[in-house]
Amino acid sequence: MSAQNAAVNMNLKSRSIKRIIVYIVEIVLLITLVLVSLRFGSVNYSLKQIIDALTIGSDFTVRTIILNIRLPRTILAVFVGANLAISGALLQSVLRNPLASPGVIGVTSGASLAAIIIMLVFPELTALVPFVAFLGGMIATFLVFILSWRQGISAVRIVLAGVAINAILGGGTSMLSVLYSDRIQGILMWVNGSLAGKSWNQVEILLPYTVIGLIIAVFETGVANALQLGDDTAKNLGVRVNLARVILSMTAAFLTGISVAVVGLIGFIGLIVPHISRLLVGSDYRFMLPSSAILGANLLVLADMVARTAFSPIELPVGIIMALVGGPFFLYLLRKVRGYGS
Repeated sequence: MSAQNAAVNMNLKSRSIKRIIVYIVEIVLLITLVLVSLRFGSVNYSLKQIIDALTIGSDFTVRTIILNIRLPRTILAVFVGANLAISGALLQSVLRNPLASPGVIGVTSGASLAAIIIMLVFPELTALVPFVAFLGGMIATFLVFILSWRQGISAVRIVLAGVAINAILGGGTSMLSVLYSDRIQGILMWVNGSLAGKSWNQVEILLPYTVIGLIIAVFETGVANALQLGDDTAKNLGVRVNLARVILSMTAAFLTGISVAVVGLIGFIGLIVPHISRLLVGSDYRFMLPSSAILGANLLVLADMVARTAFSPIELPVGIIMALVGGPFFLYLLRKVRGYGS
């Protein structure tokens, strides 16, 4: 018996060491990507110039570009990447489906339609875009849950209701694009997801929402773990399954809605990153959620750097880069990952 306990303890210790190493590597990689992102652009700077700009000061032009253009953009990529990754991870627990993502419950479509209504129909109210987009995402999620309710909520009905809501809202977005084709050019970067032109103002808008959403998500890890075990097991553990699904989904909608409001439509992060995190640290949300947040930040910082340097001086929306890379990579994961949580 003691030998078995020793083996179990050794296995747990080995797994903990592996997780610590993974976290350290992810954080070091993020710091490296942030510095590389600050270095490269239309004008390249040395590491010394970047450090001088961030600390003791340097040439006024260098300092302005680093501190007022590249740094807020990179910080925004970190926040949005973490938000979308955590949102996807939570939804995959809610639906017990590794294919779940923020788009499944209509958050992205709802936020997009609401924001486009303001930008195309009421351009004088552009200052309200973040709030309206967030509200649109929340309303879409609420509609999905109303349509999927039948003596409780099932994951299958949520997916089916989400498909219907996405189709309706997507049709509304397409109709507005046609009716206001003379104005659509001005928001093409937002529609395709872009960090171009973002400043400290957007960072200040997103920061409090991100902090609140991340704190709520951390407190929901136990419930997320329980939902992965199935409804019956979760109920036996004292979890109110329907309420838990609503709370987790609303948290995901919150994180996605405010991110879409600020930077536009960026896909695949919430779909791919949780898969990678499970492979690295396992399915326990206490460890997988922080890993997803860091990896999501890594992925979006890297994608944004590619978007603005690959075809310089032309800058692509980061959403296009994520679509081009994320789609094939996700298909690769589908071939390699046999089961949920494997």
